[in-house]
Amino acid sequence: MTSRTMVARTMGAMLCVALAGAARADNALSLKELSPNGADACFGRIYDAAHLKAHPHQKVARIFFYYGHDPVSRPNEEPLANQDNSHNGFLTTTARDAKKPEWASGWCNKNDPGDPSSGIRCGMDCDRTLASLKVDDKGKLLLSDLSPDIYLDPDASESMSKAEYNKQALGSEDDNFKLEPMPADSCKAEFARIDPIDPALGDPLRVRLKPDQPFCFGRDYDDAHLKSHPGQLTQSIRVFRGPIELAAFAAGGDAVNWPDGADIAVSVTTRQKGAKITQTYSCQGEADQWRCSASAKMSDFSCDISQKEIFLKRGPNGTMMVSNPNNAVAVVDLCSKAANGKTKSDDKVYRLQPMPQSACAP
Repeated sequence: MTSRTMVARTMGAMLCVALAGAARADNALSLKELSPNGADACFGRIYDAAHLKAHPHQKVARIFFYYGHDPVSRPNEEPLANQDNSHNGFLTTTARDAKKPEWASGWCNKNDPGDPSSGIRCGMDCDRTLASLKVDDKGKLLLSDLSPDIYLDPDASESMSKAEYNKQALGSEDDNFKLEPMPADSCKAEFARIDPIDPALGDPLRVRLKPDQPFCFGRDYDDAHLKSHPGQLTQSIRVFRGPIELAAFAAGGDAVNWPDGADIAVSVTTRQKGAKITQTYSCQGEADQWRCSASAKMSDFSCDISQKEIFLKRGPNGTMMVSNPNNAVAVVDLCSKAANGKTKSDDKVYRLQPMPQSACAP
């Protein structure tokens, strides 16, 4: 998820997104019942063993509803200008014996904008309902209309066997919840259980690597490593942005949409006669990685290399992960006959260390 993947998890669900634009909330963070002061609001409940024993058809052991800014997405690689902030209602539940919560999100509006006493409906793509909401006179949130297949694809009841559907769907008693108001941090902590942050990863690459500053990452493999990896052709590798790449972005890039449009260069020296290949890629932020397609605009290549891709991810303790798990990182001229099909080597994933810019000089 994106780190931001919402409920639409298959092509069937994704087709609904185009039809949902008109239904999105126009009054985000303005529902006074949920948030009298306009701040993010949290409601939740954790059921004890006695309650669950008395309600054998209730699968939900923990439930939290958060009204406000996205508590799910981590600082990711997508440009801030492209991030979707339209969803303002977030639901997470943890089933009995489950290790992690599941979650869904939508946009919340009054059922009747002209009637202050009307309830609230939180909608989702494909004209589905996330939940109906009402706050009682004690400030507790009454959450109802929770569909058993809230976390499944819209066509799950038809595409799945009855047994599998019943296994993955919520229970017959998983509705009409009464949730207590809680501090916003309680909801944030609950949503953080979905995808725990690794503190060693630090800031995303788009924050660590500035659009107007060069960088250099690399690794040189010693004889012992190469001996233990006979299928690896790479002897040394450099991933960098230098004067050429910086000038290209300054001339045609948009810092607001960084890292979209960022050019990087990848140089690989093989242990076969020490041949060195340098290839330019054009990148864009996608969830937790930069997706970089081979570019011909600063190369002499004339073949179609747009489908040759690599991926950059932040690694622990300031490192960078570079990978192409499908075809391996290019260690040959991408327009040569040897580049057709898959690269038959173990040159697929690298963990690179930051290096001085001089280490990436041509």
